Amino acid sequence: MLERRPVLSAAPPAAGRPSGLSRRALLGWGAGSALAALAGPVWANDGPAARPTVTVLDRDWVDTARARAVPVRLYLPDHATGPRPLLVVSHGIGGTRNGYSYLGRHMAEAGIASLHLQHIGSDRELWRGNPLTLVFRLQAAAQETEALARVQDLRFALDRLLDDAELGARIDPQRIAGAGHSYGANTMMLAGGARVLRDGQPLALREARLRGVLLLSSPPFYGEPDLGAILRPVQLPSLHITTTDDVITIPGYNSPASDRVAVYEAIGSARKALAVFQGGPHNVFTDRTTASGGELNARIKQATKELALDFVQDLFAHGGLTEAALAPWRSRHAGLVARFDLRSAAATA
Repeated sequence: MLERRPVLSAAPPAAGRPSGLSRRALLGWGAGSALAALAGPVWANDGPAARPTVTVLDRDWVDTARARAVPVRLYLPDHATGPRPLLVVSHGIGGTRNGYSYLGRHMAEAGIASLHLQHIGSDRELWRGNPLTLVFRLQAAAQETEALARVQDLRFALDRLLDDAELGARIDPQRIAGAGHSYGANTMMLAGGARVLRDGQPLALREARLRGVLLLSSPPFYGEPDLGAILRPVQLPSLHITTTDDVITIPGYNSPASDRVAVYEAIGSARKALAVFQGGPHNVFTDRTTASGGELNARIKQATKELALDFVQDLFAHGGLTEAALAPWRSRHAGLVARFDLRSAAATA
């Protein structure tokens, strides 16, 4: 049995760290944004006229082998025929299956199913209870056991969906990609092949059905001495999206925006791209609208869902991240993008 310790330990503590906080307590965080997301209205979904062809299904699955609930929300395109590609979405700490609806609906409207996971050990239940002990609940949610359980949630949900007599027939098992925000990006990096050693042996976390990963606000692997050694084994096409103000800050922990770029540089994908938006905090990619002002928030979400769709479509058509597929997006959103980097092998037929 794995001991209860983090895959990614905490960054050096900031001043005023509450006593008793372990320096090896965090994995990929979304908590800085999640703390800010405790108040304020949520992102308004597209109106009814914009989504007549999308069916949204909630399923409360339970992995009996682990005695762990795995709630999911599935966005299905009604207008598309034949088995559809699938994007699997993992939320940041404190999130739910309801999150990233702007992304799920956009995918489904374009004919791509979107399965949104809820990770019970690190979901919205963290916000309930004594506020004075919130930081300790966040710390517990970031332990190694929960990080590994999240990857197992992903594997179980794919098994359950594809084995479903009705729903499984609507999904193409050869066209599956993963997406995650913050802690969810950490989950997708682990499922995508990140190599973490314990007792000299790599943990077996790779989910072979994933063909590519979309990483929003990727956290570093805190406390691990060599980021490259962990991420070079990730060979899947990877799209990284962040902002110039994508800072993760909670009591005792800090991760500057430069960490998102460091993850991009370290990852071993031969096909990879980085989009950095000008402005917008860490939680701008959630359904919240109060993170960076209404106009900027809406522009970033619009650009994010468009780029994500271009990536997924190109992934299954040409292997992902070809210049021809992304050039129109770059032209449309040039004024919003502070940096764009594309490193891609020659396109395949």
